[in-house]
Amino acid sequence: MTFILGLTGSIGMGKSATANAFRRLGVPVHDADAAVHALYRGRAVPLIEQAFPGTVTDGVVDRARLGAAVFNDSARMKQLEAIVHPLVWQEEEAFLDHVTALASVAVLDIPLLFETGAEKRCDAVLVVTAPAPIQRERVLRRPGMTEEKFAAILDKQMPDAEKRVRSHFLVDTSRDFASAEEQVRSILACLAARPGRVRRRVNKL
Repeated sequence: MTFILGLTGSIGMGKSATANAFRRLGVPVHDADAAVHALYRGRAVPLIEQAFPGTVTDGVVDRARLGAAVFNDSARMKQLEAIVHPLVWQEEEAFLDHVTALASVAVLDIPLLFETGAEKRCDAVLVVTAPAPIQRERVLRRPGMTEEKFAAILDKQMPDAEKRVRSHFLVDTSRDFASAEEQVRSILACLAARPGRVRRRVNKL
């Protein structure tokens, strides 16, 4: 039976790099963000255009326009989530159906894992973390990022400290990504030695 490991972390923590470490080690990863990108070019397009007119260009959802339409508007954000989340869950289920017979461990990479209750669909949760100053430096280097946008994103995410408390595993990316990959190897070794659901937090910092 495939062990489902939820992978999450706040913006700028190194979650994508950690997901890539799992891929390099042969672990299948479902990327919720990538699923959303695909849906914005496919099944979600007519639903989003109907709910948010003017946000689709040449048959593709314009993420900048859509972001502007829901920015700092919790009601409209919930409306968007009600459209997108069920479609992402369908993609996730198809992924798990495919890998169940192929892999002992599968990773669900979900940025808002705790915020959406997705931890209930996982056997254990790994949180990617780094000190706040490192996080801030990474995020503000991104093109188009501002202090206001950064603050708005953090406001929608569960605080890193709370995520760490609720996790089973941690990966600290503050040193370098080679170190992070070694931590991933350690977690996989732990899972190989602990068949079934992990009942307590291990590999804590």
